[in-house]
Amino acid sequence: MENGMCRLVATLPQLDERRCPDMFRCTDEVSYWLHENEERTQQIMALKETISELQEELRNHRHRIKVLELQSEERVHLNISLEQRFHELELHYAEATTMLHLQGTLILDLQIQHVRNCPIDCTSIYHNGVRRSGLYTVVPSLAGMPVEVYCDMDTDGGWTVIQRRFDGSVSFDRNWRDYRDGFGELHSEFWLGNDHIHDLSAQGDYSLRIDLEDWTSKHKHALYQSFVEDEEHQYRLHVSGFSGTVQDSFSWYHNKQGFSTPDSGNICAEISHGGWWYNQCFYANLNGVYYRGGHYTPKGRGPLGPDGIVWHSWKDSDYYSLRKVSMMIRPRSFQSRSSP
Repeated sequence: MENGMCRLVATLPQLDERRCPDMFRCTDEVSYWLHENEERTQQIMALKETISELQEELRNHRHRIKVLELQSEERVHLNISLEQRFHELELHYAEATTMLHLQGTLILDLQIQHVRNCPIDCTSIYHNGVRRSGLYTVVPSLAGMPVEVYCDMDTDGGWTVIQRRFDGSVSFDRNWRDYRDGFGELHSEFWLGNDHIHDLSAQGDYSLRIDLEDWTSKHKHALYQSFVEDEEHQYRLHVSGFSGTVQDSFSWYHNKQGFSTPDSGNICAEISHGGWWYNQCFYANLNGVYYRGGHYTPKGRGPLGPDGIVWHSWKDSDYYSLRKVSMMIRPRSFQSRSSP
């Protein structure tokens, strides 16, 4: 104490070198670490969110796996069920096949018995006591299928008519298929069909009768032994053994000829406008164009030449067209019987 007065002395502590010697520097460091801490916090939050999403996705995957496992079990059960059903169907199919085979055999036996009881031609019908001409159903033995035919029971009986012309109401300028299957009306003009003619004539030895009528109502006929081959052999004609009231214009020239139609590439069929067993070209042509009055002048389309309904030896001409013609067949062994 000096002069009765106290002397105060303030002593400042020395700065620790480890403390912030530079206030600005300390502030920067604090800011840096605060910023780093904030970024770390944000990163942690982002990681937590990512982990949460992954956990959710994992739960979804586990759920899908569970569903697939259940579906797989269902498929296994379904496959087992389908296999059992398939096996049952196989057994039923085998049983059904056996039944169908038995039924088919029975039906075939019935058909065979039925066919055996059916007439094979008009001669069979005649021998069953029928004497009226008209339409009947026959079952040729080789074909086994029924076919409707016109039976002539008046001309000594038992004839199956295979062709008839009398008024020109039906065109015979037809293609191969029409001549194969047949065309026209059995009560009117028609061609029975080459398939049917073959099936009938292949049953045994058959006679062919051809009836002719001119425009003065004179009648002639010719008789032959006849057979027609199948389509594979162009329905080749075998005809021989002529007899009758007209000179032969058929067998000597048309025998062993294949059948031709205007669409088959045969020039004679094109000129004649019909289907026939042409040679070069014909002496008999019963499927030609129908002309009225006898003598005619060709007026058809395409190449011109004789194309009428011709029997050359009767009129000594290819340009006289007949009024009526018919062709019919029956077994050579036919014998007329009196009506019961």
